[in-house]
Amino acid sequence: MTGEIKLNDKSRHTVLIVDDETINIKILSDLLKDDMQVLFATNGEDGISTAHKSHPDLILLDIMMPGMDGYEVCRRLKTNPKTKSIPVIFVTAMDHTQDQAAGLELGALDYITKPFSIKELVARINAVMRRAASNVMAEEGSERKISKGELEIDLEKQAVSIRGQEIPLTATEFNLLTLLIRQPGRVYSRKQLLDIVWDYSFEGYENTVNTHVNRLRSKIEKNPNNPEYVLTVWGVGYKFSDEIGV
Repeated sequence: MTGEIKLNDKSRHTVLIVDDETINIKILSDLLKDDMQVLFATNGEDGISTAHKSHPDLILLDIMMPGMDGYEVCRRLKTNPKTKSIPVIFVTAMDHTQDQAAGLELGALDYITKPFSIKELVARINAVMRRAASNVMAEEGSERKISKGELEIDLEKQAVSIRGQEIPLTATEFNLLTLLIRQPGRVYSRKQLLDIVWDYSFEGYENTVNTHVNRLRSKIEKNPNNPEYVLTVWGVGYKFSDEIGV
């Protein structure tokens, strides 16, 4: 069984809970629903299907489930190009060191043992999402350049050029562009961009993102009022166009 809880605020992070115990889903949902959008699945197969369909920002994954356990779910998520970048946190009563090591070796970024406080859970979720974003930006360390259309990013030199002409960007503009271009089509809310690029999130600071996006567009777009690369998703945030080829 799959489902969603309080999906009315697109500016918040989306968390997928995969657990066969409905009481555990309810507890976690009640803890998180005021801070995050919550999806849930009650078995491994549905969890994988929901991850493919909704691409949540993070997955809270139980280990001991009938049929497909959490380890196998994590393994399948991390070996599929469409879901491998989604950060996973195991949430379980199993607190043996070998259990934690097994989960981390499969690609999970954290392991939370019950019981825990809401403050700890939210803090660990936010920390993992920041780490995941950093990993995405540093993924495939041998990759030195990203090319999309006439735009090229040299990751080693932290330089951006269009049609061979270098475009001077600030460090923040460069980080913003790199984050967006690595996952074309993925929509980031202003709050998420604040969390990841600026490493803070406060009410009223979303205009900071708007300002930087406008400045970035003025430098890389032929027509900043009709952008080709960094697109606005109205009511949600921004994305890099997924219609531009290499």
